[in-house]
Amino acid sequence: MRIVSVVTLFTPDGAYGGPTRVALNQARALRAAGHEVELAAAATGYDGPLPRVVDGIDVRLFPARRILPGTGFAGLASPALQRWLARALPGADVAHVHLARDLITLPAVRRARRVGTPYVLQTHGMIDASSHPLAAPLDALWTRPALHHASHVLHLTERERRDLTGIAGRALPFVELSNGIDVPPASVPASPPEVLFLARLAERKRPTVFVRAAQRLAPAHPDTAFTLVGPDEGEGEAVRALLADDDADGRIRWTGALPLDATQDRVARATVSVLPSVDEPFPMSVIEAMAAGVPVVVTDTCGLASRVERAGAGVVVGPDVDALVAAVGRLLDDPAAARAAGDAGRALCADELSMRAVLTTLEEVYRASVRDAVGAPRA
Repeated sequence: MRIVSVVTLFTPDGAYGGPTRVALNQARALRAAGHEVELAAAATGYDGPLPRVVDGIDVRLFPARRILPGTGFAGLASPALQRWLARALPGADVAHVHLARDLITLPAVRRARRVGTPYVLQTHGMIDASSHPLAAPLDALWTRPALHHASHVLHLTERERRDLTGIAGRALPFVELSNGIDVPPASVPASPPEVLFLARLAERKRPTVFVRAAQRLAPAHPDTAFTLVGPDEGEGEAVRALLADDDADGRIRWTGALPLDATQDRVARATVSVLPSVDEPFPMSVIEAMAAGVPVVVTDTCGLASRVERAGAGVVVGPDVDALVAAVGRLLDDPAAARAAGDAGRALCADELSMRAVLTTLEEVYRASVRDAVGAPRA
């Protein structure tokens, strides 16, 4: 089967986060199963020619252009990518679009409809109920029609399903699909201990909460390092200000961003992985930590919270700093319990979040999309 997969953005520092990692993981699994996958995206931030291979996967990258200033990723477009899609989509069996409210993936869907290629949407929690003034007209013109004509809509959580149903104004052909990962060999615990925040420094991720928790934990754990790893998405200045006031003699650090192919190895070196963000749908950084055998601390609004709690793969806390300090402190003070939580996380990933299960679902969805499109009129 020939699949064209479209995701919004590649950057050297992995700034677009989980959707790009998910698209790469899916492409790898599908290619290993014998499918032809062309993974295409806009790209920015690279020195020199755009790469043709990322994390061992061949990719088609095209220059991103800023069309709407002050709108983040949503204001990016890529005319070169759209021209390539006009040539590539007619020969594809199915398109898989990792959809966001942006000027890259929404036009890709319109182009697939124009040439009659069936398409599957995966929104990664990025299309939700929004009060942004541009959301309503964009949804009316592009998002809603994209949802209405999709062969299938892949969702992570029940909340995402409800949000998409509300935006579409009608029932959609939903299929639940978790993010998946290939479980790597067991890692060796960090020595000295390290508590890691691996995410974009964006408001929703709450890196300042991590720093404030680290400042309170550091005196009681004098041998422990507290590290933030990720690109600045608006909270860098606030993090720097907190560190200037108290960085525990250099033990609390922000080391900057990492490329996508380095995150798995980096999280495997941590003792505890912490993501204090709220309303996080299904974070790949948490899945990568669990797969590496690193215990995790997440908030109760994280889409993985129920799995973490059920498996005993870490600690689920409320949104306040006190709860975060208590949870991380317990894991640092009880290495045996931390190791047990790490082992439980690896087992959870192997049992419920494997790429094998993701591949099975994708193949079923793609076959159904092609089958349903046979004889259907072009949209």
